[in-house]
Amino acid sequence: MARSRKRKGEPVHGWLALDKPIDMTSTQAVGLCKRLLNAQKAGHGGTLDPLASGILPIAFGEATKTSQWAMDAQKEYLFTIEWGTSTDTQDREGEVTARSAARPAREAVASALDAFVGEIEQVPPRFSAIKVKGERAYDLAREGEDFQLQGRPVTVYSAEVTDMPDGDHTTIHVVSGKGFYVRALARDLAFDLGCEGHIRTLRRTRVGEFTLDEAITPQALEAMETPQARQGALLTLETALEDVPPVELAAGDAPAIRQGRTVKLLPHAMENWRADRRSAREDRLALAMDDAGAVALGEVRAGQFRPTRVFQT
Repeated sequence: MARSRKRKGEPVHGWLALDKPIDMTSTQAVGLCKRLLNAQKAGHGGTLDPLASGILPIAFGEATKTSQWAMDAQKEYLFTIEWGTSTDTQDREGEVTARSAARPAREAVASALDAFVGEIEQVPPRFSAIKVKGERAYDLAREGEDFQLQGRPVTVYSAEVTDMPDGDHTTIHVVSGKGFYVRALARDLAFDLGCEGHIRTLRRTRVGEFTLDEAITPQALEAMETPQARQGALLTLETALEDVPPVELAAGDAPAIRQGRTVKLLPHAMENWRADRRSAREDRLALAMDDAGAVALGEVRAGQFRPTRVFQT
């Protein structure tokens, strides 16, 4: 009988808010943190370009089951557009595709940004991870393939100019929903202004509940002496689930739920869950909690909790 291969590392669970430096891919960041924490399993909650710095949420162990919530969360960016040249990647890494002597005034940039707030249609950059007939768009773009990406709806909650240190650069702060590309905004904004421009610097300052205040750099992680010390920097599994209303379990119900069984909820737990629900939410989603933390995601119906995704922490 063949033996099952034992997974290397420790069963580490939780989230790390990594302050990713530039010139590091998201995959490299995950690999580094997995090694430093000696974790069996890790993944990220939303890709950050190599030329971008800032918040990269990294999930360990059972927290990987909540990665989609991090990917779908609101995000904040602070970025600088350099005017005068456009590139094929819409950032400073690409080849120059056009030049222009035109430079927009700060007031013109601020006014043009108004058209990008709300639910808008955005065509992703050609150099992106979007799949086209099974291939990544950036691979097709590098090979010189002729293809078109379709526009898709994205939400921009706010966009404002925060600085214009000189005529060649404008710094902008954006709060967006999922699927939004800063490089595409720079491309479209430059077009509307009759200018050429590309992203010079980009920093992601927030992903949902993950902020720079609690973030840690790879250098700070490496400076800690042991994997166990580094594990102390982890945030709880439920950090990515801030928008999911919690429901309190009765003592002793957690083992049953982890076996996939439905349990009856106490009346006060039902009342609290209803009070915590967002008024716009029509679903029955809930996060089952006990004194030790998150137990499962599931649905509340007829005074009962039915688990759909359990956490074996």
